[in-house]
Order: sequence, then structure tokens, then C-alpha cells
Amino acid sequence: MTYDGGRVDVHRHLAPPFWKEAAAALDPHVAQIASWSETDALKAMDATGVRVSMLSLTSPAALFGETRAATALARAVNEFGAEAVARRPDRFGLLASLPLLDPEAAVAEAEYALDVLGADGVAVLSNAGGRYLGDHAFRPLWEALDRRGAVVHVHPTSPVGLADLPGLQGWAEWPFDTTRTALHMVVNGVLRDFPSLKVILSHAGGFLPYQVTRFEGLAVTNPAVTPESVHEDLLKFYFDTALSTHPATLRGLLSFAGAGHVLFGTDMPAAPLPMAAAMTARLDAELEQTPDVAYDVNLGTARRIFGRDI
Repeated sequence: MTYDGGRVDVHRHLAPPFWKEAAAALDPHVAQIASWSETDALKAMDATGVRVSMLSLTSPAALFGETRAATALARAVNEFGAEAVARRPDRFGLLASLPLLDPEAAVAEAEYALDVLGADGVAVLSNAGGRYLGDHAFRPLWEALDRRGAVVHVHPTSPVGLADLPGLQGWAEWPFDTTRTALHMVVNGVLRDFPSLKVILSHAGGFLPYQVTRFEGLAVTNPAVTPESVHEDLLKFYFDTALSTHPATLRGLLSFAGAGHVLFGTDMPAAPLPMAAAMTARLDAELEQTPDVAYDVNLGTARRIFGRDI
């Protein structure tokens, strides 16, 4: 039976043509992603039962080139996305891109996107040129976002110095980088110091939920944390289901995080519609006997953390 109560897709990519042209020179996988088409997006959403899609960039987002150009690119993408939302506020939301290579510019863009454009949150990559999200340089950004109770969607990217393993980079290495940056945030107190942040980790959190007891051991080498505080902070994260709907994955994730911290995601169009539809069908099959859980994952949790009537 297919869940038919409506869904919010928190992991839906926006690929403006001008961004694709700039980004494809750095990351060839970008060329394979379909350019933004509102008509095509709505058709894909309807095919997977999605009521609202939160639009964001995939890697490399706005993390390349000269700093001023990257900042201008982030602004252009955010205004492009805001226009899409303005045309169809009933179907789209925006998770604004930030030029993280310049932390001060990232703060300014976050403030503009949230306060002027009315974005639903922000989207950041797991590292910015090798600087992970627990880095002290990002604390002014977290402070600005915390004051607004912002949603922060963390999307993976490749770590600096990645071995050349053709065909594996995005599929295998990216979930590891999500795990790295989440743990970096924990040991540096980001979630504890900025408790109003609502941080969503892509792809079921990489392998974070499945190695919790191992990660409690971070207290051995990080005196600022304890096993208990690590566990508590890991439970503060939210997790999306993009590309992560195998029954074993979903059961482990829901057992750890609970339905109130899990949100539906597809990764379209980076994940083509047939793949996204198949994974959505797996999700529906797994949650068929638990309608309350299905509601929270697909719609209820998103309504709560975004604070809007979706």
C-alpha cells in the first residue's frame, strides 16, 4: 500500500543552468544532473506523492572558485530559488546556499536569505575546503542561525585528498564525510552551545546511527565530552531518508533516532526519478503497518521543524 497523506521532500536539488555551467568544470557529476525545470520537478513530485520540495544545491554548491565569485554565485542561486518559491509557494521551499569558504560572507548570506528572501532554512556541505562544520571559524554562523531557530541541511561532499577511486566518490565516500562532520560538530560543542539549531543529516546520517556506541568512545580522546554527552548530542540531529530506504537501514535509523527526527528525502534529480520512486516504494512498504510513524517521517516532522503549514 502506498502512503497517500502527502510528503515533504527535504532533499530535493535545484540546478540552475548558470550554476551547472560553473560547477561542472570542477565536478563532472554535475553535468549529469538535469537542469532546473519547474514543470519536470512538479511531475516528479506528483509521481512520488510529494506535496512540497525544499530546494537546495548539491555538491559542490558554492564552494569553488575565487571567494567573491562564490559569494555572488550563492546569492544568484538563492534569488533564483526564491523566485521559484514565489511562483509556487504551495509546492516549493528554499534551503539557501552559503559561501562557506568565507565564513563572514556565509553569515551575511544566511541573514539575507532568511530575513529578506524568506528561505525555510539553509543548506551547507559537510566540509569547505577541508574545514569541517565544528571549526571555530563557523561559530558566528551557528550563532546567527541559532538566534533564528534555523533548519540546517547538511549535504556531503568529498574530503580533501580523496584517493582516486573512479565511480565510488559520491556513492561511498560522501556518507563517510557526513559522519565526519557530524562528529566534529559534537566534539566541538556545536549542538550543545547552539540548542535552537535543527540540523538535518543527509542519507540517514551516513553511518552515524549504526556506530553510536563506538562514537561514545570519543570521550577517551576528547576530554570536553563524555559518553553520555556524545550520545545526547547525536540524538539532537535529524536525518533524511534520501537513498536510504532499505528495511535494515530504516529500522536501525528509526530505532536510534525515532520518527520525530527522521524526514523524507529523495535526492532528485541527482537520483533519477525511477530510482527515487523505487526507494519511496520501499519506504512505504516498510512503514505500511505503522501509520503514525509514516505520517511523522513523511510530513509531521517537517511541519514541526519548518514551522509552516505544509
